[in-house]
Amino acid sequence: MTPSRIHRLSLTHFRNYRAATLQVAGDMVVLVGPNGAGKTNCLEAISFLSPGRGLRRATLEDIADNQGDGSWAVSAEVEGALGLATLGTGIDAPTGDGGSTRRCRIDREPVGSATAFGDHLRIVWLTPAMDGLFMGAASERRRFFDRLVLAIDSEHSSRVSALERSLRSRNRLLEVRNYDDHWCDAIERETAELAVAVAASRGQTAAKLAAMLRARGAASAFPSAEIALDGWMENALLQEPATAVEDRYREILRASRPRDAAAGRTLDGPHLTDLQVVYAPKNMPARDASTGEQKALLIGLVLAHATMVAEMTGIAPLLLLDEVVAHLDPSRRKALFDELAKLGAQVWMTGADPLAFVDIGPSGELFNVESGRVTGRR
Repeated sequence: MTPSRIHRLSLTHFRNYRAATLQVAGDMVVLVGPNGAGKTNCLEAISFLSPGRGLRRATLEDIADNQGDGSWAVSAEVEGALGLATLGTGIDAPTGDGGSTRRCRIDREPVGSATAFGDHLRIVWLTPAMDGLFMGAASERRRFFDRLVLAIDSEHSSRVSALERSLRSRNRLLEVRNYDDHWCDAIERETAELAVAVAASRGQTAAKLAAMLRARGAASAFPSAEIALDGWMENALLQEPATAVEDRYREILRASRPRDAAAGRTLDGPHLTDLQVVYAPKNMPARDASTGEQKALLIGLVLAHATMVAEMTGIAPLLLLDEVVAHLDPSRRKALFDELAKLGAQVWMTGADPLAFVDIGPSGELFNVESGRVTGRR
């Protein structure tokens, strides 16, 4: 198994960092400091070494610090599936002729998108914003699960984006009073093809993750979960040929044109899929569990997923855990550190209290962060 590791991280005009560099040797990297110091900003920078808009889903223009020219950059010397490499991403200073374009490089050579980073690193994260995942909207759970799929299938994000564009094109076409059936046929053919590809990746990941969660059982200090996708297409693809499901969805789209035109949106498809999670120890929906139980459940889900990624791809994913230990009691904190050590992955964690990390073990490395500066290690 190959672990995903960062040996050196450099930030330029990123959030509250004008310029910062971290040389990292350990497998457990801890950033400690007061609230607002820039700990989460550092994890966000790392999250841009994967496809998407980072762990905050920020727009590219909002990331640059307010003392620069609007540009920002993240660079990392990494060790991953293809050995040593330097990954870099960022935007140039705005020129006033349109939105900024994100640039991505590997070993200083331009690549088409951040999807190429997936050949080197797999990244999974857990943030305080996810604490309300089980109580929130289906779109948040769907986005969370798509990130889990992305750690296995680096093309998944591109397919999800393409499906969203295709659905928008269909919706715009249906806005026309006398829309052209032939144009609709063409768009729906593309939409159905993309929908099946997206749903297939989700369904396969859900089935494997569910099996991993069952296998973990009582062996983990974190509660087990039963998961399922509430989407007919994902479930159908586990039993039926993709061509049959694609044909059925195309027929659904054609038949529902009047209804979708009236609604102004497409009312059936994997863009509406939800993730159902059951708190296994009490056999109840996760949304009905206590806040502490939901937090522990979410940690257990991410740990199981990281193990699954390592087994499926041979690459142990890099874990970004933002303020995860803050609300854990000492025994559960130690259990978390023990499970993370067994993963064989590099883990980046943040916290305000360095005493919360006393049980981190010999592979731990603590950095002090204050006012956008990494002032040393302790």
